[in-house]
Amino acid sequence: MAGFLDKEGTIAGPGFNRWLVPPAALAIHLCIGMAYGFSVFWLPLSKALGIKESIKCGPEIGFFQELFVTNCDWKISTLGWMYTLFFVLLGSSAALWGGWLERAGPRKAGVVAALCWCGGMLISALGIHLHQFWLMLLGSGVIGGIGLGLGYISPVSTLIKWFPDRRGMATGMAIMGFGGGAMIGSPLAADLMKHFASPTDVGVMQSFIVMALVYFVFMLAGALGYRVPETGWKPAGWTPPAPNTSNNMITQRHVHVSKVWSIPQFWLVWMVLCMNVSAGIGVIGMASPMLQEVFGGSLIGLTQKYGELDKTQLAAIATVAAGFTALLSLFNIGGRFVWASLSDKLGRKITYVVFFVLGGAMYFSVPGSAAAGSILLFVAALCVILSMYGGGFATVPAYLADLFGTQMVGAIHGRLLTAWATAGVLGPVVVNYMREYQLGLGLPREQVYNQTMYILMGMLAVGLVCNLLIRPVADKYFMTDAELAVEKRLAHEKAAGSELRGSGTGSSAAVNPAFVAMAWMAVALPLGWGIYRTLLSVAKFFH
Repeated sequence: MAGFLDKEGTIAGPGFNRWLVPPAALAIHLCIGMAYGFSVFWLPLSKALGIKESIKCGPEIGFFQELFVTNCDWKISTLGWMYTLFFVLLGSSAALWGGWLERAGPRKAGVVAALCWCGGMLISALGIHLHQFWLMLLGSGVIGGIGLGLGYISPVSTLIKWFPDRRGMATGMAIMGFGGGAMIGSPLAADLMKHFASPTDVGVMQSFIVMALVYFVFMLAGALGYRVPETGWKPAGWTPPAPNTSNNMITQRHVHVSKVWSIPQFWLVWMVLCMNVSAGIGVIGMASPMLQEVFGGSLIGLTQKYGELDKTQLAAIATVAAGFTALLSLFNIGGRFVWASLSDKLGRKITYVVFFVLGGAMYFSVPGSAAAGSILLFVAALCVILSMYGGGFATVPAYLADLFGTQMVGAIHGRLLTAWATAGVLGPVVVNYMREYQLGLGLPREQVYNQTMYILMGMLAVGLVCNLLIRPVADKYFMTDAELAVEKRLAHEKAAGSELRGSGTGSSAAVNPAFVAMAWMAVALPLGWGIYRTLLSVAKFFH
């Protein structure tokens, strides 16, 4: 089995169709993307013992006692720590094991990711059964978080090597799956909990078990579907662009992952991603309450402000806001594919300039559209912002490949994801702190977000400056031919006898098209179902 999982066993033979790799990557990303949707479990879990109402813990029960307590329910704020652990572990595990992944290959990394993510969910199910929160933190938070990091970066390097002509589009397809994971997982989890719920059980434990088993099948199929191209492989008829031209600053040389911490361009890209994600995460976290507090009764055709509404009216605008957040999730996913594909034409640097300049204009417009009472302009601005938030994630692997070469781009991407872990803390803290501060000053609810928008705009300005400072990497940082040969040997790469131009390798005609169609259908059907369920929620916003 070990030999079967080794990188040497995954080298594609002549006639392999490169279009089989993106659905394999999507299969893994659609499963681990459920990390975004875990909040669907918080409310039922907060009533795991009480069923109808939470059994509140006494004031003497602090966070550490709550990890082990069995006679009262967990607070939603405590459950939220699992979400924090997901993204801290995603960034740190991708940084720690990115180098191993490059040498072990995507198949082995994908299998380990499946075991960690799905095994973690099973451990969490045991934690729910025993009512031990520490088991849930260990299972989904720590072990699942490691699976999240490895699963996230497992296809990056492989896709970039299979699609040197369309780097942005290839990584955009996979990372779109990560955004779409919650779109499938959240309604699936809600349906399962409804099915398993009883007068004595909220149905979360059984839902975890079913989802873990389903995800394991999908992730394993994805991991086993990975293939890596032979060294020197190129798509038929494709000529690499001249290095370091104005178009994308693409290098044909390679940087070793051990050197990136000392390269200025790495830290500039790190800041670019951190600022883009901090601003976007800040908006995602407050989108629903912001819409409700800014527009209040006008969301359901009334003139009252948010604070003047009764419980029934508040419930009605909360339904509208849920449709709004569903709409944002569609733009988040669509932006990942559209912007990353567009970066193949515009170049990565120009694409990020668009993100920061257009994004800054959108943030600046939000207080104005709120003051004017224009729901349409307000929603349009936030949809564009969320498309560029997703686009930033999907475009950055191709940016790294352009600057640092493709040999160790997966490992370098892993280290860069520490920017995501940082932004996951920075964005929400800034937004939540500013909101509380503004409310403390006595500002009306509809105005408390104005200052925040200007702060997020400032973050984008910092990102823009960092992006404009990025230049081609200096020669001294690249591996010599001898160092590259050693790295290729460590990565178990098989030298191609020829560049295979015109041999049909990578050509969609080389493999039975029905098999390619089946692979795409396997990921398109669940994604389509998720989009359909999301559109049902979006419809509530337009009613």
